[in-house]
Amino acid sequence: MSTESDSLAHHTELDRQLVTAVKGIRLLGSVSWPASAQISFLEQWKKGRASLPVIDYPRPGHAAAREQIQAIHDAADPQHPVGDYIRRSAESWRVATQLLDAVGTPELSTHSIQLFGRPGSRVPGSELSNVDAARHFISLADELDKDVLTSDADYCIPAPVLREELQNQLDSFFGAGVVRVEVDDQLISKAAAGATRIRLRSATCFTEYDRNQLLEHEAYVHTLTALNGRRQPNLASLGLSSPRITATQEGLAVFAELMTGSLDIERIKRISLRILAIDMALNGADFIEVFRYFLDAGQTEADSFSSAQRVFRGSPLGGGSAFTKDTVYLHGLLSVHTFFRWALKNRKLNLCRNLFAGKMSLHDVVSLESQFDSGYIAEPNWLPRWIRHANGLAAMLAFSLFANRIRLDRVEAEDLVLAL
Repeated sequence: MSTESDSLAHHTELDRQLVTAVKGIRLLGSVSWPASAQISFLEQWKKGRASLPVIDYPRPGHAAAREQIQAIHDAADPQHPVGDYIRRSAESWRVATQLLDAVGTPELSTHSIQLFGRPGSRVPGSELSNVDAARHFISLADELDKDVLTSDADYCIPAPVLREELQNQLDSFFGAGVVRVEVDDQLISKAAAGATRIRLRSATCFTEYDRNQLLEHEAYVHTLTALNGRRQPNLASLGLSSPRITATQEGLAVFAELMTGSLDIERIKRISLRILAIDMALNGADFIEVFRYFLDAGQTEADSFSSAQRVFRGSPLGGGSAFTKDTVYLHGLLSVHTFFRWALKNRKLNLCRNLFAGKMSLHDVVSLESQFDSGYIAEPNWLPRWIRHANGLAAMLAFSLFANRIRLDRVEAEDLVLAL
C-alpha cells in the first residue's frame, strides 16, 4: 500500500505530464479573429452591403494530445484530492481538444456548452437562469437616469498614455520587468492579459473605468494568478488556464472590480448583453442579426463587431451555434460572491486568499485545503490589495449576509422615511 508521500509524488509527475501534453492547446488563440475581419466587415456595412465574415481557422488536429491527456486522466486516483484535481483538469483539456477539432462546425457548440455552460443554465443557489440574471441587469441599467451616469466621452485616455500608466503601476506592484504592457494593432477586444504581458487595442479611447477594470480584472487577477501558479513547486498546472477554471477566474476578476468600485453598471450591461446574444445565436440568429442587436443596445459599430465576434468565435456564422464562454461572467460572479459569503459565515476566509495561489476553481480551493495546510501547494506570493485587507472584506460580506435577509417587496415607503 502506497504512502501519502508516494501518492503525492505520483500525482506530481502526472501533473508535469499534463502540462507537457497541453502545451500546444491554445483555446482562445485558435478561435480568435484577425483585426482585418473587422475592418472589412465595417467597410461593407457602411456601404449598405454587409455580408457574413469569412474566417479561416487553423486545424492542426489534437488526436495525439487527446490520447495522452486521457492516459493521464486514467492514471490519477479519483479518491485522492490531487488525483481528483488532475482528472478534472485533464477532462476539461480533453473536451477542449474536441472543441478545437470541431471549429467551423455546429459541433463546436456541444463542446463549448460542456466547458462553459449555456445561457439557460441555472444560477447557483437559485431557480433563476443566466438569462434571467442578464435581463435583470440590462433592465436596471436602462432604467437609470442617464444624467447621473458618467459618459465615456467625458474622459478619454489614449492607448499609449494608458500603456505608460499601467506599466508604472505594474512595475511597482510585481517588480520591474515582470509584466509588460503593449499596444497591439491586431487586437479586436479592448485588452487581453497573459502571465507576463497585457495588450491594449491601439487607436482606442479608454475611460477611467476601463483603466481601473484593466488593473483589477486583468492584472491583479488573471495575470496575478498565472504568476502565482508558475511559482508552485509541485502543481505546475496551476499556472495554466485550464478551461474548467474559466467561470471561477472570470467571476473572481469581476468580483474584484466590484470590491474595488471599478465595476460600473454599463459594464454589467455589456456582460449581460453577451449572454442574451449567445442565446439568440443558439436559437438561430446569424452574425449580422447579433451585430445589429448590439448596435440597437447602444454600442458603437466597432464595439458591436467585437461583441458579436465573441459570440461566434469558432462557430458557423449562419445561426444555431455559438461559443458560449461569455455565459460564465455573471454565473462566475454570482458563484464567487456566494462563496465569499459562505467562507465568512463558516470562518474560512483563508480559502478566499488561497484562490489567488494559481488558476483553480471554487471546488479546487475547498478540496485541496489540506494540501495548502501541508505546504504541498504554496501560498500566493502576490495578493490584490483588497483581499489583503481582511477587515474591510469581512465588513462588506457581513453586511451583505444580513442585508440579503431584507425583502424589498415588503419594504414600505414610510419604513425608509421613518428610519432617517
